[in-house]
Amino acid sequence: MSDTLTQLEAADFINRSFKPLPRSYGDALLAAAHNDPRIVALCADLVTPTETDRFRDELPDRFHNVGIAEANMIGMAGGMARSGEIPFCHSFCAFITKRVLDQITMQAAYPNLPVKIVGFLPGVATLLGVSHQAIEDVAIMRAVPNMAIFEPSGPEYHAAMVKLALDWDGPAYLRMKRPETTPDAIEPQSLEIGKGVIRREGRDLTIISAGLCVSEALQAAHTLAVEGVEARVVDMASLKPIDQGLILESAASTGAIVTAENHSIIGGLGSAVAEVLMDKGVGLPFKRVGIQDRFCEGGTTPYLMNKFDLDAVAIAKAARGVMQKKKG
Repeated sequence: MSDTLTQLEAADFINRSFKPLPRSYGDALLAAAHNDPRIVALCADLVTPTETDRFRDELPDRFHNVGIAEANMIGMAGGMARSGEIPFCHSFCAFITKRVLDQITMQAAYPNLPVKIVGFLPGVATLLGVSHQAIEDVAIMRAVPNMAIFEPSGPEYHAAMVKLALDWDGPAYLRMKRPETTPDAIEPQSLEIGKGVIRREGRDLTIISAGLCVSEALQAAHTLAVEGVEARVVDMASLKPIDQGLILESAASTGAIVTAENHSIIGGLGSAVAEVLMDKGVGLPFKRVGIQDRFCEGGTTPYLMNKFDLDAVAIAKAARGVMQKKKG
């Protein structure tokens, strides 16, 4: 079987390569469930891609595969939460947000229940095209009262995602990306609700990024450093609540901001950062890197990140632009 086919099936559906795939999120959820009997897992017929197979096998009485019925899954989760359980609901990002908004709003968010919504395949990270791409899910979920949104930049933060969801007293949305290859030994990193992580210091501008764009932002910062520009890189893993203090401090200390996200520029991370700045009356050179209000075809993740200007090259270009405005 070719490497290309293996990558497709590992990323989007079923791994038929017979190679072990990482389960950093799934293992963390299972460990949490062993320590807390209230935790249950629900899945909409996507067990392996959402890393819930070990949960199914080890805790079958607390696992529920509802089939291709995401709306029903959220309704069930609302009832379970009212009964004292903590349900983690799993599907692809596009299916578990856009298809189920009314159920999320009325069965989870309005009663402020601990329903944890876990989506995989964020943004353009899929070969399956528009039907499977979630490029507006953050905008949708940001508008839902009581809802928290967290997005890890890599598997080292996957266990932290489980903890953040459990620490949030209400509904939470986790925007996950499963690694397509087995990484080297992972050193788990911690996160805090409402806090970003400074991944690189710099004095000239700040790149605020999330998810897949964090590694691209770090590469862009390395390129800029060679050119004599030192960029701070912030990993904004907590998209809602967002780290207003770090945004304002970064604006004051570096004087220019670029945001980078695997999402539409409308309503996502860039919008959230701009809202913080404008609400406080802060004006500075500012640029959003993201999907430019359009749909995207399917393809490999690197190809799509490059084609739709989400990669390190695009981020570095945006940074040069804000630096010109800062100097001018």
